[in-house]
Amino acid sequence: MPPALPSWYGVSPENIILYGQSIGTVPTVDLASRYECAAVILHSPLMSGLRVAFPDTRKTYCFDAFPSIDKISKVTSPVLVIHGTEDEVIDFSHGLAMYERCPRAVEPLWVEGAGHNDIELYAQYLERLKQFISHELPNS
Repeated sequence: MPPALPSWYGVSPENIILYGQSIGTVPTVDLASRYECAAVILHSPLMSGLRVAFPDTRKTYCFDAFPSIDKISKVTSPVLVIHGTEDEVIDFSHGLAMYERCPRAVEPLWVEGAGHNDIELYAQYLERLKQFISHELPNS
């Protein structure tokens, strides 16, 4: 974690879970790729900004500001990826690709029929979060 969090608040990295949703997964992946933390949860993640705008993009260009797909392989914490199969904003393929590239990915949650803004309404969402935090983390 950036030095401020542990030193200002006395929070150790093993007590920090980073959670990002949609565009919020970009800074989450960036932080997790550079600092140690207990876990990472990526809710409807995007591979990169360019890949959302131009779905046929297959590589990262220097002008792509959000290359999460290239950073996810550097994340050493356990990672839970959550994505709706009918996401109309960030295609499901983004969540799948992030999951496949993640070295410490745990069992993902693919919410059948969920879109971009309704995953929280499905019962399996909270159940999967509870399972991950309570049973799958090293300090559970």
